[in-house]
This record gives sequence, C-alpha cells and structure tokens, in this order.
Amino acid sequence: MRNFIKLLIVFTFSLSLTAQERRTVRDDVGFCWNPESMQKLVDYLEIQEQEHFNAKGLVAAISPHDDYLYAGKVYYPLFKILKAKEVVIFGVTHGTVRNVISGLQNILILENFTYWPGLSKPISVSGLRAYLKERLDPEFFITNNKAHEIEHSIEALLPFLQYFNPEVKITPIMVTPMPFARMERISEELAEKIAGYMNEKNLTVGKDIFFLISSDGNHYGKDFNNSPFGEGEEAWKKGRELDQRLISTYLTGVMDEAKIEGLTKELWGETYLDYRNTYWCGKYSIPFGLLCIEKTMTLTTGKKIEGKLFRFSDTYNEGVLPLKKTGMGTTAPFSLRHWVSFFSIGYYME
Repeated sequence: MRNFIKLLIVFTFSLSLTAQERRTVRDDVGFCWNPESMQKLVDYLEIQEQEHFNAKGLVAAISPHDDYLYAGKVYYPLFKILKAKEVVIFGVTHGTVRNVISGLQNILILENFTYWPGLSKPISVSGLRAYLKERLDPEFFITNNKAHEIEHSIEALLPFLQYFNPEVKITPIMVTPMPFARMERISEELAEKIAGYMNEKNLTVGKDIFFLISSDGNHYGKDFNNSPFGEGEEAWKKGRELDQRLISTYLTGVMDEAKIEGLTKELWGETYLDYRNTYWCGKYSIPFGLLCIEKTMTLTTGKKIEGKLFRFSDTYNEGVLPLKKTGMGTTAPFSLRHWVSFFSIGYYME
C-alpha cells in the first residue's frame, strides 16, 4: 500500500508539470523508470558484485549510457558510491540529434527544463544552470530543449543516479563536435564559472558537487561500417584491446592536458569531425569534460585528478542480464557483427 501511495503521488506530481517544465523520457526500453524493476536490477547486481571501490576523494567519473541489461555491471560500482548533492553531466550530441538540428558544432547545449525524468520522482535542475546562462559568453552555448529531448546520453545516467542519491540535482550539458583549441577556450571559461559558483555556495568537490561524463566506447562491426580488424573472435579481441590501450594510456593515472589531447589524436581522423581508430561516441564529451574538470580542480583545490578504471566490458562479452518481467529490454542486438564496448572510470583528487 505504501508503494502504491508513493507511486500515485509521483504520478500526480508528474501530470501537474507542463511540457515546458518537464523533460520527458526518450528511451523507455533500454533504461529503467520503474522503482520495483530498478530494485530487482540492483539486487541482482549486488549479489554479483565482488569488488569494492573507494568513495573517498572521488570527484568525477566516466559512465556508460548503453542499455542496463547490457551494461548494468559497469554502471553499478560507480553509482553505488556516488553521493554528491548535485551533479554536472557532460553528455554526447549523437548524430541522431545533429541530423535533426543543423549547425550543432563548436558550442555547448543547455536547456530550460525545470525537471528531468527520475526513478521515484522528477529530478530538479541545479541552480548552477541559471548561474552559467547569466555569466557564460553567449558565443559558447545555446539553449535548445529539442536537442536535449532527442539525446539519450544524459537521461541514461539518471535512474542509477537517483536510486543511490534520491535528492540529487543535475546540470545537463551536451557537448557538440569542436576542435581541441575550441575545447580549451570554452572549458576554461566554463571552469571559471563553475569555480565561482562553488565558491559562492561554499561547495566541496566530491561531497557537494560531482562531475559525470557520459560515453560508450567502440561501436564495432559491419552494422556500424567499422571493421578495421575484420570479423570473428580475433577481431573482437583486437577491438577490445585497442580500447583498453586507450583507456590505460590516456584516461587512467594522473591526468594532464597532454593526455587529453593525446586521446583526441587517437580518436579523431584527418579533422575533428572524422573517426580514426575506434568509434567512441564520447570523442567530444570525454576530452571536453576532462579539460573542464581539470581546470575546475585547479581553480578550487589546486590539485590534479587521477583516473582509476572500475570496469570495462562490451555487449558481446556480457550478453543480456538474465532478468525477466522488469519492463526493460535491449535497443540493439549484440553479435560479432554488432557490439559496443563501455567502461566506468573514477577520478580521484590526487
């Protein structure tokens, strides 16, 4: 009865919000929006979990945004220890968005929603968003609700985020394609504004405010027109090894700008708009997010961040979690012709 009353209150509150106030769910198949189903998923993952990751000093992270039945084991250890009061989320601007809305390059995309979808209730947007809109150079961002409605890379993180942190608030930021020099320029100003907000509100990084970057890894196979190693088990192994090398070389250990730029040289082709070695959808969100986090840390703490790989896997290796009657499904197949890698990485204050 208590659960019924709680769901009724949430449902009634959601209906009272206008479309302008509330960002609706984009993907109701791959992600979980039902509290009971989420509980089943978390209970299953808890039983399977054999590692413990330290929450002390954790200030930022990279999270996957693939279907929960594929990537649940990769999301879980990160979100279990994430308890900050508000979270800045750097999302992808997938091609599906850029195909609908032209001209999405060299800028950040903010939105005007009061609430985002949550697991148990709508998630409020942090006051940081208004602070940024008032102070950021207008050349560096646009506000576009439609872009955020089409994009799924930010909403993917919200059910896990709210399950372990019910009162969390978010600042959603979509990162569009841009060259590295432009990333440096915009990230520097964004970091200055975030640092100013933190100082005014007396916020401690890691405890009061946290930074999340959304990204899946390689999209491999004929379905993606991406088969540099051919097909079969050996090609799958080589594709995985490439992503693992990029992670160990550029995304773990003590971070600096040279590492971040080095990653872009591995991910980008002849121009920043092309792919080179591997199809990471976060080829912009990761370097931009890390630049901004690094600069914010310098301004607020004077310290660097150190990356630790929590977990790496892929859809072919994981298959589908054996959970039934949850309402969750998969939005794409998995095979040697079509697999996606994903990883979770935590960044600690050095």
